[in-house]
Amino acid sequence: MDRPAKPTTRTGSNGHAAGDHSLGDDSNIRIRGARVNNLRNIDVDLPRSELIVLTGPSGSGKSSLAFDTLYAEGKRQYIESLSMYARQFLDQMARPDVDVIEGLQPTLCIDQRPGSQNPRSTVATITEIYDYLRLLMARLGTPACYQCGTSIEQQSVQEIVDRIVEFPAGTKLMVLAPMVRGRKGTHKEVFSKIRKAGFLRVRVDGVVTELDNVKPLVAQKNHHIDAVVDRILIKPKIETRLAQSVRLAVEHGEGLISICFLDESSGATEWSEELHSTRYACPECNISYEEIEPRTFSFNSPYGACPVCEGLGYNEQFDIEFLIPDPTLSFQQGAIAAWKKKQPTAKTLEQITSFLAAHQIGLDTPFEKIPDQVRQQFLYGDEEQFLGVLLFLEKELATSKSQARINELSHLRDDVTCQTCHGSRLRPEAMGVRLDGLAIHDITAMSVAEANAWVDGLDFHEDDWPIAKPLRDAIQTRVRFLSKVGLDYLSLNRSADTLSGGEFQRVRLATSIGSGLVGVCYVLDEPSIGLHSRDNQRLIDSLHDLKAQGNTVVVVEHDDAVMRIADRLIDMGPGAGIAGGRVVAEGRPQEVMDDADSLTGRYLQGTSRIEIPSKRRKTAKTRSLTLQKVTTHNLQEVDLRVPLGVLVCVTGVSGSGKSSLVNETLAPALMRRLHGVGPAPGPFKGLRGASQLDKVIRIDQSPIGRSPRSNPATYTGVFDEIRKAYAGTREAKQRGFKAGRFSFNNKEGRCPACQGHGVQKVEMSFLPDLFVECDQCHGARFNRQTLQAVYRGQSIADVLAMSIDEAAKFFENFANIARVLEAMQQVGLGYVFLGQPSTTLSGGEAQRVKLANELSRADTGQTLYLLDEPTTGLHFDDIRRLMDVLQQLVDKGNTVVVIEHNLDVIKCADWLIDLGPEGGVGGGHIIAEGTPEEVADCEASYTGRFLKEKLAR
Repeated sequence: MDRPAKPTTRTGSNGHAAGDHSLGDDSNIRIRGARVNNLRNIDVDLPRSELIVLTGPSGSGKSSLAFDTLYAEGKRQYIESLSMYARQFLDQMARPDVDVIEGLQPTLCIDQRPGSQNPRSTVATITEIYDYLRLLMARLGTPACYQCGTSIEQQSVQEIVDRIVEFPAGTKLMVLAPMVRGRKGTHKEVFSKIRKAGFLRVRVDGVVTELDNVKPLVAQKNHHIDAVVDRILIKPKIETRLAQSVRLAVEHGEGLISICFLDESSGATEWSEELHSTRYACPECNISYEEIEPRTFSFNSPYGACPVCEGLGYNEQFDIEFLIPDPTLSFQQGAIAAWKKKQPTAKTLEQITSFLAAHQIGLDTPFEKIPDQVRQQFLYGDEEQFLGVLLFLEKELATSKSQARINELSHLRDDVTCQTCHGSRLRPEAMGVRLDGLAIHDITAMSVAEANAWVDGLDFHEDDWPIAKPLRDAIQTRVRFLSKVGLDYLSLNRSADTLSGGEFQRVRLATSIGSGLVGVCYVLDEPSIGLHSRDNQRLIDSLHDLKAQGNTVVVVEHDDAVMRIADRLIDMGPGAGIAGGRVVAEGRPQEVMDDADSLTGRYLQGTSRIEIPSKRRKTAKTRSLTLQKVTTHNLQEVDLRVPLGVLVCVTGVSGSGKSSLVNETLAPALMRRLHGVGPAPGPFKGLRGASQLDKVIRIDQSPIGRSPRSNPATYTGVFDEIRKAYAGTREAKQRGFKAGRFSFNNKEGRCPACQGHGVQKVEMSFLPDLFVECDQCHGARFNRQTLQAVYRGQSIADVLAMSIDEAAKFFENFANIARVLEAMQQVGLGYVFLGQPSTTLSGGEAQRVKLANELSRADTGQTLYLLDEPTTGLHFDDIRRLMDVLQQLVDKGNTVVVIEHNLDVIKCADWLIDLGPEGGVGGGHIIAEGTPEEVADCEASYTGRFLKEKLAR
């Protein structure tokens, strides 16, 4: 049954709701007079315990309302509730610019940050699955020697005695104390120690002899030496003597004891031997282990981390693919790239020549023809005297005094899987512990779906269930929530810094659902990012679960499926920047659709739409790019054909292999082929057609800069042109100002008081730090002399404070400046300020700045552009504008490849490549390829099913 309609809030001329300004009842979160960023003094009520969706064009004020106002105030109130002592350790927050916020519940923010920047953070650690796994492995795992695989058990003296008395009566027994296990030397001090202990016999290399009759040992050989503590015949009432002998052997064997026995009654003629230990040590290898604890499995601490890679799973070292780019060449022909221009030293060359000669390999033998084992020794060294090529180069890099040579060698290095822990991140002792036959790194290598099945199938001995059950249940709950939000395909050991914004947000969403919190206001930022239409319902169900627990869920979203199920839809606008910041329409989704003023409503209603191209470009097999037999991650020997000169869209459910194919294989393979730089691509057999391109450009959502001083103007280079324009003004020429004077990174031009930041920080102890406008430059960031140089009455600081739209009009007579600003307008960034700090730009805005930067450059028509979900953060109308830009790029003869889930983008492509059918191990195949109409007719394609409905509208 539908709820009764709620009155629509309208803003009056001053931004306040027309009518009563009272705050109403306690069923709403009431915001009055919000003026953060571009918000125009707005009033809005958010019903508690409901799902509220904020939407509107990019830059309309959605995030300002949700995050900079609602969440910021919630966080500030929480910090204010703490003691003064506690508050001094936290980042204090100033109150957002708002008159009143009442009825606000405790707030939690789950935003679209691109993931933790800590490479040690993984899906398992974020969700606490790894913490429970560590405890489970420590309490119920079975330790084994990492060197020989022998099971390691800690036994008491009594347990060893109980084992021995089980031998049949009449069994001959020797109790031995191991003193030396496989060590070179004459070991005179060991024999002296045995003599002082009062023992008369020893066993040397398996032969028992009187201590006085031991012959001198060969120093170059490995030896085994045991002291004979006692010789016993098994019979009744022998336990007391046996216990004394065992205790004595354990004492002198430092926890180890060897039992040699001969049961003649069974017909045995040779002695058998058992090794026992009272400590965690391998009786075979004599390797000691610390007691197994949860921290043993922590790669975030020195106690458990691999000592070589320090828990990262990789090391920066020379990459073999960089080092030997063409294995068909011989050493003589320059197979080793590092020595192509500069020959190795005479000493190094002599060692290499000797090594190859010793293995009967000539300097003219192609590298690929060298046997695998010899090739490994050639690169990594052997156990004798040859150090290996990699170590030669490491030494050269460490000792070289030439910066040019250092740079040359550095370009041949990359992050390579650690050869010691093989990427597990753990020390060898932790890798030897097994649970259900698996080490902890084997478990975390599973996908969420595989881990779910494994946990369900776990079984324990009835004595272990009291320990196992709470731990298993905690892991099971968290894994199921990850599956519930559509992350079945992610592996538990996936690094957080490799997750997309949407994936990272859904991991945190799963954690929040599992926490069971009640009465909380959750603020989410586009949780549908990176989610296929097929999985949308799973996300929607998760949002409803949060609401059903008694929480208020506020979602900033552009996905129409999420908008349509909202309890309350709030449309911000009508435009972006100073043209936005108002509530255009609000109410139930249908009410917003019926509102003629709502741009979002018109798209939801269907009266406005992104049109399908009237004619699709034709593809030619003769003009295409081919990548053969790709096996990166879950890809199943995929053969990829990318037609050139068209708009190509790569689609498929989450985890089907899109990023593995495009971002991790195609892009780096082309970067190396065309530009000779870039990370190592995933494994593939061949690349053809690259000669038809002159460059490849990746446009992703990574920040355009990490410093607040970087901004759209500096990133695109337009600020250089603007500074040149100001250097050409009359005042600048009179004062001798060059272009560098107009940079706030320049000491001569920037304000000395605030160092070019425009604000000064005032520390307030337990109160929030205050950032006050600089009293010298008043926020302009430049010194007084620099600001006196003006163009058309505006200083350089005034220009940086302009929006892109304002600056485009201001510099319309400067062709180089106008070209860049026009490109930014084309991609919908007209509302962004020219000097807006890069740290305040969203991932989608950063991507569009990069796209605009490429649009403004001279075009050869032979460029391949690679974009990863460019619709992130874009409203329907912004997507329409983006598609116009992409089509323009293709019209110039370029090729644009887009990874995308948005059906409006997919339907406008010339060619689709759909991967699947599922994610993770169930994906990795190209299910369908062709025009959107052809893919829509493919029954096996999930994308095709949803696309068919879209094309029919």
